[in-house]
Amino acid sequence: MATVFTKIINGELPGRIVHSDDRVAAFLTIAPLNAGHTLVVPRAEVDEWTDLDPEVWSHAMTVAHTVGRALKRAFDAPRVGLIVAGFEVPHAHIHVFPAWSMSDFDFAKVQHDVPAADLDAAHQKLLTALR
Repeated sequence: MATVFTKIINGELPGRIVHSDDRVAAFLTIAPLNAGHTLVVPRAEVDEWTDLDPEVWSHAMTVAHTVGRALKRAFDAPRVGLIVAGFEVPHAHIHVFPAWSMSDFDFAKVQHDVPAADLDAAHQKLLTALR
């Protein structure tokens, strides 16, 4: 059965995609730590990042780097956080988000039920910064 991430990548579920190529896609999460929180997800449905093909992982990190630079500009953040956790969805992914302090890395503080308009605004802001 396809993961929720695969369904977003394939357009079966809605997603605010900011990057897509033949190896990875990047899209905003609906439960962000901060506005602009983006997931970089390999198309291959591999649960643990350590089991991914090293070339795919390297490419995912390159995309995360590009997204991170754009997040920093778009949200005027002093830092950009990067976390590989992988407990919430069994599909390897990289969390990339604007950060102002170490408390921004606390997944207990994710924002649930963010209004769609706020997610859309963050999506547009990031797309503009990626151009």
